[in-house]
Amino acid sequence: MTPRAAHAAAPRAKPRAAPRSRPVTTSVPDAEATPDIIPQKGKACEVRVGGRAVNLTNLHKPFWPELGITKGDLLRYYVAVSPYLLPHLVDRAIVMKRYPNGWNGKFFFMKRTPENAPSWLKTCSIEHASASVIDFPMVNNLASLLWLVNLGCIDLNPWYSRCDDTDRPDYLHFDLDPVPGADFAKVRQTALMVRDNLRKLGMTSYAKTTGSSGIHVYVPIVHGPTQKQVWSFAKEFARAMEKIDPALVTAEYRVAKRPHGRVLVDYNQNAWGRTLASVYSVRAKPGATVSMPVTWEEVEGGVELAAFDLRNAPARLAKTGDLWKPLTQKRGRFDLAGLL
Repeated sequence: MTPRAAHAAAPRAKPRAAPRSRPVTTSVPDAEATPDIIPQKGKACEVRVGGRAVNLTNLHKPFWPELGITKGDLLRYYVAVSPYLLPHLVDRAIVMKRYPNGWNGKFFFMKRTPENAPSWLKTCSIEHASASVIDFPMVNNLASLLWLVNLGCIDLNPWYSRCDDTDRPDYLHFDLDPVPGADFAKVRQTALMVRDNLRKLGMTSYAKTTGSSGIHVYVPIVHGPTQKQVWSFAKEFARAMEKIDPALVTAEYRVAKRPHGRVLVDYNQNAWGRTLASVYSVRAKPGATVSMPVTWEEVEGGVELAAFDLRNAPARLAKTGDLWKPLTQKRGRFDLAGLL
């Protein structure tokens, strides 16, 4: 069955009123919000941004206890980077990956928006092949972002397409992941190889560290090809990379058959309904690392995964701006339809 998507119009039940003992911040527009809207002391609070109230809980809970990083620190990070992050999330369904007890605690995936979500939260209704319709949350503003992170979502996993057409993605991408025996130097080498061969096809690509173990390479594409068509192209391209340098690259989907010491050029994450961690997402990894855009010059210069984390990412963004801004713009996108 062809997937369909539409913004849910029915209002949701209003959340319970916050206890009077909780501190309430002064209402501020999204653009004026700073990390200090979330107090350093206290277990809970209510914040008001853009006219929307969000109850934040367990602010004192250690999320990276070995680093002294709390849930409140995670929320403050997302406030700090929200001007750069939100344009990459708006109008996209979000798959929730919840870590209620911090990065090394048990986690679970959640797609359907909870019934007690605030009435102002926008959702995206997506019909799956089973004929079930799932209402995914969307992060269209800072209040929605804080609500989502408060659920224990350390990283953010948006769809590649927008809600108005969930079968036509905005990106072609490759997840470069080291197979055991391959170090990050090989990942960088593979990323440059992928960049050079995409360039031969006329594509401009953008890189970011995954914050986990690899590099993501994205190409902004003109709206049109279906997710399956994009996946098919990515598969052929990945296999071509494997043929060019089989000692470095593998495109093998089956884990058990991936050769030791290679870098997987993973095309399969282009499939419908799959997601990757968003740009600027904190990852549930040691060091509270962040998925950070990098220039190709930085890749060539030997950038390391551990270079970017929750504590230093805001300062980098204040200096570099959003290196991935071209992925949010209409101009400069590659028309993949001509190669299909």
